[in-house]
Amino acid sequence: MHTLLIADDHPMFREAMADAIAAALPGTTILQAATLAQTLQDAAAHEEIDLLLLDLSLPDSAGLDGLARLREQLPWLPVAIISAEQARETVLEALNLGAVGYIPKSTPRQELLAALQQVLEGRVYLPAGLLRRPSLAPRPEATETPDLTPLTAKQREVLVRMSQGKSNKHIARELMIAETTVKTHVSAIFGKLGVSSRVQAILAAREQHLAPSDESPVRLDSRPLEQAE
Repeated sequence: MHTLLIADDHPMFREAMADAIAAALPGTTILQAATLAQTLQDAAAHEEIDLLLLDLSLPDSAGLDGLARLREQLPWLPVAIISAEQARETVLEALNLGAVGYIPKSTPRQELLAALQQVLEGRVYLPAGLLRRPSLAPRPEATETPDLTPLTAKQREVLVRMSQGKSNKHIARELMIAETTVKTHVSAIFGKLGVSSRVQAILAAREQHLAPSDESPVRLDSRPLEQAE
């Protein structure tokens, strides 16, 4: 079964999360930590941890500093942010730092449990509503909307299916092409859009309304390109 570590300085929230997870995933071992120092210590002592749920407001870390330290010291540990902070810039920066998911604390229980299941299956979870919010202070390198016009018709078809969270194998089946061809298209999409990940490519697609923009969360394969089967 799974082993999860919940890092949050509010005991009531930790207990509520632990109870919800235990009910949804019987047999799961759930560890708890109230500080970043304790989180680092417990994670280092338990290499069997499948996922760390990290709050951004621990008393001994500020914002994403805790995530950065965890990624530096324990790069093998999958970390999903669970926070009341919902600024788009924070979500994107967490992804850039290597988070495998971002779950607002306001997420309804059933959706939260579904998000955890997605992350445990090796996929990235992002609430679509957060990504559609305009940035309050766009970064200089993001002031221009990526141009999707250089994409070929087939690359656009691949990108749309990427936006739906489909793996290379599923895309190959739907488009009736070889999986290696899909990987070639994905690499070309990255190069033409000037991005380095599926998340960034999908954000570019959403900006130009190529990808679906409904209320469904984004679920992406978090494995490297060559392993996304």
